[in-house]
Formats: sequence, structure tokens, C-alpha cells
Amino acid sequence: MKRVIVVFPAKNEAKTIAQCIEIARQSKYQPEVLVVDGYSTDSTRKEARAAGAVVIEQSAGIYPAKGRAMQDGIKEAIKRKAGVIVFLDADIVNLTPEWVDLLAEPVLERACDMSRGYYRRAEYDGAVTKLIAKPLSWIFFPEIAYINQPLSGEICATAELFRNVIKSKDCPDGWGIDIWLLIEAAMKGYDIKEVYLGTKVHTSRQDYLVDVVRLAKMAEQVNMTAIKEAIKFKRIDNLKKVHL
Repeated sequence: MKRVIVVFPAKNEAKTIAQCIEIARQSKYQPEVLVVDGYSTDSTRKEARAAGAVVIEQSAGIYPAKGRAMQDGIKEAIKRKAGVIVFLDADIVNLTPEWVDLLAEPVLERACDMSRGYYRRAEYDGAVTKLIAKPLSWIFFPEIAYINQPLSGEICATAELFRNVIKSKDCPDGWGIDIWLLIEAAMKGYDIKEVYLGTKVHTSRQDYLVDVVRLAKMAEQVNMTAIKEAIKFKRIDNLKKVHL
């Protein structure tokens, strides 16, 4: 069986990282866990190592840098002979080992090249997904219109897919990485499936629950990533089909 490595991009997640690692390690696939630390100022690195994870430092001290952390995680996981790589958010309160199983199984069984988690969301949750990512997907990339949550942080794919995709020089360093990976994989002909993970409870939601403006930078980066991809794949003229 291919080796499974779970990767947590993390920055100042000391309150949740140890629990997330311990739970991920309970997966039936017995994964190694890798944490890519984005220059945390709390005890994230200490907690992660104590929980049994391998910890590496993000290759550049920039923010937002989820994309850079994921690129670093992919490269390190491949060095460690990963056959399948699972990405999970580091602030999930209700993570279970089954999440890893559900994401990894279809990839390991060759039912798809990439699996992506989707979940039941609160009515006012997922503003960037609902107002930016999905509408732009419908316009520019109907191939991924069936995807419920194009910004999911729970992603699994073969190491080969990740290696091939991140070769691109336009791989985003920031929040655009999730939709970029989805578009790039779809446009390269990879088979992508979603798996239902139930309800996701994560601490970062509290940051924008009252003031959605805190999502402005994420919305900007997701928006620009989708538009740049539309230009790259010669889809920008799809705008002419939008009735205003």
C-alpha cells in the first residue's frame, strides 16, 4: 500500500494542533504526520513535536502563506516517500480519524486522483465560497461546477498529482491555493471526487463570524486567482456570456 502522509499547514494553532495530530495518527492507514509551521509566535511547534509530528518551518516568512506552506509540505512529503498526501486544516475542533480514512481511501483504491472534503455548513458560513469561488467557477470553469466547496482545506491526492501540479511557476503563495489546485487538477484531466465529512467546526470561523470584512484579503486572493487562471486557460471571454 502507498505510504500516506498527513500535512497540517499551521500558524499559531497551539490550542488545537496536538489534538489534530493525535487524531490523524489514529487513521487506519497509520499515516506519518507533517506540520509546516508558518513562523508561529506561540507554542505550535512544541505542541506538534510532542504529539508525534515531524515539524518543518515554512520556507518564507510571508503572510498570507497557505499556498507556500502547502508547496513546502508537498515537497517534504515527497522526500519522505509519500504515495498519497492528505491536507487538513490545523484548527478543526471535531476532527476524527475517519476524515483521513474517507479522504485517502478513494485515492488509494484508484477511484480518483484527488478527493476533496465537503461538509454541512451554517447558513452564514462560507461567504468567500458562496459569493466568490462558486460563481467564478460557474463562469470560467464549468468542469468544476459540481464541486460543493472549492475552497475546502481537506484535500487528498497522489504525490504524483501534487508534484506535477506545483511545478507551475504561477502556484499561489496565499489563500488562492485551494481553488488553484482544483482548477489545475481539473484542467490537466485528473479525476476529482468530493467526500462528505459531516459537520466541520473550526476555530478560525470565530474570527469572521461577527465581522465578515476580515475575509476581504482571502476574497481578493481567491478572486484574482480564478481570474488569472481564466486568462491562462483562455476562458476570460466567458464573461461575454454573462447576462447583466
